Amino acid sequence: MCGIVAYIGPQDAVPILAEGLQRLEYRGYDSAGLAVVGRGGELKVRKAKGRVHECVDALPARFKGSPGIGHTRWATHGEPTDANAHPHVSGTVAVVHNGIIENAEELRAKLTADGVEFSSETDSEVLAHLIARSGAAELEEAVRQALTAIVGTYGIAVVDSARPDRVVVARNGSPVVLGIGDKEMYAASDVAALVGHTRQVVHLDDGELAVVHAGGFRTFTLDARATAKQPADIEIDAASYDHTGHEHFMAKEIHEQPEAVERALRGRLDPRFHTAHLGGLNLEPREARAIRRVKIIGCGSAYYSGQIGAQLIEELARIPADAEPASEFRYRNPVVEPDTLYVAVSQSGETYDTLAAVQELRRKGGRVLGLVNVVGSAIARECDGGIYLHAGPEISVASTKTFTSTCVAFALLALHLGRIRDLSPSDGRRIAAGLRALPGQIREILAREEHIASLAQELSRSPGAFFIGRVRGYPVAREGAQKLKEIAYLHAEAYPASELKHGPLALVGPDLPTVAVLPDDDLAGKNLATLGEIRARRGPVVAVAHTAPDPKITENVVLVPKNEPELDPILLGVPLQLLAYHAAIALGHDIDKPRNLAKSVTVE
Repeated sequence: MCGIVAYIGPQDAVPILAEGLQRLEYRGYDSAGLAVVGRGGELKVRKAKGRVHECVDALPARFKGSPGIGHTRWATHGEPTDANAHPHVSGTVAVVHNGIIENAEELRAKLTADGVEFSSETDSEVLAHLIARSGAAELEEAVRQALTAIVGTYGIAVVDSARPDRVVVARNGSPVVLGIGDKEMYAASDVAALVGHTRQVVHLDDGELAVVHAGGFRTFTLDARATAKQPADIEIDAASYDHTGHEHFMAKEIHEQPEAVERALRGRLDPRFHTAHLGGLNLEPREARAIRRVKIIGCGSAYYSGQIGAQLIEELARIPADAEPASEFRYRNPVVEPDTLYVAVSQSGETYDTLAAVQELRRKGGRVLGLVNVVGSAIARECDGGIYLHAGPEISVASTKTFTSTCVAFALLALHLGRIRDLSPSDGRRIAAGLRALPGQIREILAREEHIASLAQELSRSPGAFFIGRVRGYPVAREGAQKLKEIAYLHAEAYPASELKHGPLALVGPDLPTVAVLPDDDLAGKNLATLGEIRARRGPVVAVAHTAPDPKITENVVLVPKNEPELDPILLGVPLQLLAYHAAIALGHDIDKPRNLAKSVTVE
């Protein structure tokens, strides 16, 4: 949530900040702003509710300078207004902040009693006043002192027109990355803002600060101990953040799924032993055989992919497995067992609820693997090992290619654990062949987009929908319902098909369609019986299936190629992405930036 960009160097900061903020728009925001130090030493600030381009287009011609900081805000304290937008200013100090200050009201009361006047409703403004009121000689010391008074999460960037040779940044629970240039430096909350300027980055850890000059940087902790950071190279280029050839990033990313799956599989299938080669797990075969349970944690689509992953692990490795929302897991004082393998799932690798759960697990001695898409992200660094998805940047808020790639990663993990345990070579060969077939089969589904779009047109005219599936089909239905809610803003509920008759059937009627996930498995007959109950109550049905059901049940069918039964859920989810996308198109919604949502949720 929110976005931060900072620059210091010989160039005018404004175009760099504006470009970086535009690249961070996908994270979700409601207002934007910039602050730069002008050539005369004056602090220039512009901020407003609305889009980045609106703020930038309204800048006066002489709004130039360096260093500078920029921000896109996603409201947590105070409504989206010009006053509540960042940067926040106190005297010569300007601050941008991602996160939540939990003791803001207490600090605000103390500052108000000391005569400070606040101009916003935000928690973030407290930081600006604390820094400005410090008597420290150096800006970095003033920031450090202010942060010792803060309880909560933050990613911040600070400039001071009285000390224009530096930018100070800090991280605790909200990402901050430095970009290294030639006699110039950058900072941001996401490498997306930096890819047009540098290939060398430094990720800050929680509780770490950096003072950044044009010629370099220095990092240290909240207790003023120096830290040593080594730059890492990033391979992503600016073209990855362009939706050229597609109307929306979501459409681009749906159509990138065959290539994303190919990358997820590349070099990871072992044809000799019919298993998966996953060196990044840091898990020896003897350790893998000692696992008695697998617990998967994630939020939103990551949680639903974890449900698919749990089924794969149980079916192929015969290890009890289940998935749970990370946001709930971290608060219920879970029993952490030494023979349980924990798997944390996060596209960004920065999801705060998941990161906090991982930290709690590590504190209690749990072994944690990470399934993330961003190399060097916080969750990746916190975990004992893991699997990178290699899906490439995903810009649209609604997860598509990373969801599919995560499911593929779980299939690889299940195959790896299964072959170490009791999965036969013939079954290993069968699953590996099924995985290799996935990219081509996804292309077959994408070729049916026009038909799916016509079904979505009909769906968009309804007030909402049920999504149903049994066993393997149920988490697919949950993810399908999530997509329809996220971008089409239609109420959607997912149920196990067997549960429909235990209450929800009361809502079924001509005005409420049901989207049914129908794999061709040993539960097909039971699923068709459930659809018969729906049709008996004149409920419309859209079926996503391997074979078309009786036309008396429904003629609205999306046919999906059949793979191995364990892998079928990976394919059955793809049409539901297109269904939600085209329903949102029909309703005229902002596809890539759905209301109230953010791509990387770094607050509670």
